[in-house]
Amino acid sequence: MPTPIDQQTLEQLQDWTILDEKLHRVFILDNFVQAFGFMTQVAIVAEKMNHHPEWSNVYKTVRVDLTTHSEGCITQLDAELAAKMDDIFHKMNHKG
Repeated sequence: MPTPIDQQTLEQLQDWTILDEKLHRVFILDNFVQAFGFMTQVAIVAEKMNHHPEWSNVYKTVRVDLTTHSEGCITQLDAELAAKMDDIFHKMNHKG
């Protein structure tokens, strides 16, 4: 059973905010193909975690909301997925 997110963990997710009682972030990539690639990589991780984001994509922008529906709140599981999404985004944008 996932535990609710603590303040220290929340502070470590610097680019994430709380919006409508969900962890929220907007990722802006270089183009649609890169945005779709980002979503594909995240989908593989999310499926392995059995924890899936609420998200949308318009051109190069991916909007993400994370919450644990079974708990009715943001949990450590959401924080773990958020951190993994940040890692994927960082790796895609810092090649070379």
